[in-house]
Amino acid sequence: MSIPDLFFEDDYKKFGFGHFSQDNFENVERIKTQPYIKVLYVPAGYELTVDFNHYKTEIPSLFFITYQFLDIKKGNIDEASLIYYNRDFYCIQIHDKEVACDGLLFHNVFENPKVELSGSENKIIKSLFDNIKDELQSKDSSSEEMIRTYLKQIIIRATRKWKIQNMETENLKISPHEVDVFRDFSRYLELHYREKHHVSDYADMLHIAPKTLTHKFKNLNLESPNQYIINRILLEAKRLLFYTEKTVKEIGYDLGYEDPAYFNRLFTQKVGSTPINFKKNYSAGKKSNI
Repeated sequence: MSIPDLFFEDDYKKFGFGHFSQDNFENVERIKTQPYIKVLYVPAGYELTVDFNHYKTEIPSLFFITYQFLDIKKGNIDEASLIYYNRDFYCIQIHDKEVACDGLLFHNVFENPKVELSGSENKIIKSLFDNIKDELQSKDSSSEEMIRTYLKQIIIRATRKWKIQNMETENLKISPHEVDVFRDFSRYLELHYREKHHVSDYADMLHIAPKTLTHKFKNLNLESPNQYIINRILLEAKRLLFYTEKTVKEIGYDLGYEDPAYFNRLFTQKVGSTPINFKKNYSAGKKSNI
């Protein structure tokens, strides 16, 4: 049975909160393709796909999703929670860049939207979700600002955990300045990948030389910025192939390629399958080189 979401809305701002478990995935189905920023709390034992990456939660985890496609594959009786909102509700430019809607948790070059929660951190995050639920139910005049405060706490705590889990290992030390470069590169790439396909385009926006940008990635044993640009383009191509009825030619045009043959060759070379075969095989549930 579907459980109605709690929802706040005014002329511009929207914020929703819902629960689901293995018995009512339809609650997520209604929301997952809509253009909200989403924060998903998932207990241990769930399986889900974000875009074309499969995750199995060994411990409670948070997932931060914007335009990625979300599909819950498996759950259990433990309840998961989803909060979703638009940019008018929380994406104010005066916020710290790390915790704004285009901060580290969204659109990062590491392409990892997941934050695992330890026992103590899990209790705090669950409490913040519960506080948001209570505020939505109370409908007090100050509820909107309280919800925003709790949301920011979730994002701050998750950002700290994400940095520890992804950027502060023995083999990977990144200075705050480098973090800014990678975050801004990710943000610019998300905004411009359809029309800007060259490293020099992004280096110009970052006010550094293309070689400098490439070296920054190489020093951290990351793929080249050129490869990240291609990866982002191909990810959108896969989305459009799988989730829409657009032709390969139309998708190529959408992604800034005037020559359909060139786009077809690029996709085939990088993915290991023609666009048509990728759509056919993935739709049939076969393993593809993705």
